[in-house]
Order: sequence, then structure tokens, then C-alpha cells
Amino acid sequence: MIQCFALVSMLVYRSLPPRPARQACAVTIGNFDGVHRGHRLLLARLVDAAARLGMPSCVLTFEPHPREHFAARRPGVGAPTRIATLRDKLQALAGAGVARTCVVHFGERFAALSAEDFVSRVLVEGLRTRHLLIGDDFRFGAQRRGDFALLERMAATHGFDLVRMPTVTDDGARVSSSAVREALAAGALPRVERLLGRPYAISGHVVHGRKLGRTLGFPTLNLRIPHGRPALTGIFVVQVHGLAARPLPAVASLGTRPAVETGGAPLLETHVLDWSGDAYGRLVCVEFVRRLRDEAHYDHLDALVAQIRRDADAARAHFAAAPPVAEPDTAMTLPGAAASAARPHGT
Repeated sequence: MIQCFALVSMLVYRSLPPRPARQACAVTIGNFDGVHRGHRLLLARLVDAAARLGMPSCVLTFEPHPREHFAARRPGVGAPTRIATLRDKLQALAGAGVARTCVVHFGERFAALSAEDFVSRVLVEGLRTRHLLIGDDFRFGAQRRGDFALLERMAATHGFDLVRMPTVTDDGARVSSSAVREALAAGALPRVERLLGRPYAISGHVVHGRKLGRTLGFPTLNLRIPHGRPALTGIFVVQVHGLAARPLPAVASLGTRPAVETGGAPLLETHVLDWSGDAYGRLVCVEFVRRLRDEAHYDHLDALVAQIRRDADAARAHFAAAPPVAEPDTAMTLPGAAASAARPHGT
């Protein structure tokens, strides 16, 4: 099932909480790119522990991804592609029942924190951590010198509980963001859905584009990809949530649009089949159903139009065989997950 729009609210801080808002909480830490099945099991256990201890659950995450920060400063170090936008990550965290999320800017100052300072200044002073749940591969602090053994020593000193989450596997393979990226790069959407526990989707507000699609007879909904390195590219059969009571069949292009420009910024362009209307500014969610082909360059617009028509026909044929089905917008239930209630918004 797919959850394109969060059903619950959570407090979101664009740094550590201000002092008046700090309170004892149960914490986990990570990038949470994609919020895959392993992440969701960890979050379910965090929410359950927080409810048992009578305190809010809290996720500490980073923007940009730490590897993006280091890649920009070290020649030869590659940055990972991104599975999800920050919006979609926050929606998934809220949908998992998390009470508050702190999105900390990962820059030079944060990267230079020693492991000990990370624990004392961020976890203890900044987050008031009383219960810490981490993955079994978690490393932290300058030069990644912090590990579980150091956390054990400092937990005893600062008085917080420490729990390690074992690796989640699927058919013996580790469920990880790297595995999701690999499956996306291969266009293996059924594998992606299995790793995520839901279909792959991207949400955002519809923005104005160059309106070339309208000129060619195939108007598109345009969503910006703010991080600039999508893990998935190509031409796809999709369905669009947010424009009608049911998902609408569509065909989409995700990438840099080599057909019409060189060196363009990544964009998700979606042509909704047999639909017309003003969607500018609307929040929509594009669910990826099937990969059709790679992006390609065309020497003239007639060739591009002919290919778009073939892609649209392929999407029509797909939905004629299997029409879009409206699914309930509910989060996947995991063992140990606590029921989540609505919470007030915060900034």
C-alpha cells in the first residue's frame, strides 16, 4: 500500500530544539533515506519504547546527507543518489508515528564534532536523550570514530538507556538504503517495493515549466527534484494521487530531459492520460508502476512527439489490463508498532 500524504502530524525542528522545547525523549539517529522496511521496524520499536516510557519519540536526521557534504570537499569521493526528497522522508517519519524530528544541517562545524562532543552536546544537552535506539552499523563523530562501545560507556555516565537494533534482512540480504538505490538504478520496481514495503513514489507541489509538453500536445505536471541526484531515472508508467478521489493513470519522465536540453536540472514531468485541469500549486504524489525505457535525445521534435505517443500508448495498455486501484492511505503495520495519534504541527 502507498501513503502519499501523512495522516499524522509531528514537530519538525530545522536544528536541535530550542531550550524551552527540550524534554526527555526516546531517540534514534540516521539519514533514513527512503524509510525502508528496516527503518520502519526500527521506528516502530522507537515509538513503542517512547510510549512505554511516557516520553516523545525523536528522530535526529541530517541535511544534506553526510556523504554529500564530504563528496563536495574530497575529489574522487562520490555522493550517493537520493531515494527520497526531504518532504517525503518527513511524511514517512510522521506516518510511522514519530512525535518529533530534528533536521540538523550537516556542515563543517557538525562534521568536526568529536564522538564524545556529539554525545554530550547533541544527544544529552540538545535532545535530552533518555533512551537511544541505533542500528548495528551506526558510526558517528569526526572521522566516524564513535561506535557502540563508546556509546555504552557514555550512556552509563549520562544516564540514558542504549539499545542496538539488529540488521533486517530479506531473503538473506540486508535491507538498506544502498540496496534500494541499486534496485532503483536497475529500474527493478518490484524489488524496490519489496524493500520499502510500499510502492515507490515522489510527492511535491506542481510548478510551472517551459510548457513545451502543452505545445507538443502532451501537457505535464512538473515536480522539482530539489536534491538534484535522483536514484531513479527514465520513462515510466505511473499513477497520480491528489487530483481526484482515485489515482489517475499517467506516463512520466524523471531525469535531466536530454530530449530537449543539455545539462538541465532533474525534473519529474508527468502527463496524466485523458485529464485536463489546473494543477499548479497542487500537492500531488506520483507513484511509479513500471519502467518503460531510458531517457533519450532526439534530433527533431517530430521524433520526440512520436516517442511520447508510443509511451502514452504503452501506459494506456498497461492500465487497460490492470486499472489503477485506490488504496487506503494507511501506514504499514510492523511488529511492536504502537498506535499513533495526531499531534500538533511545529516548526
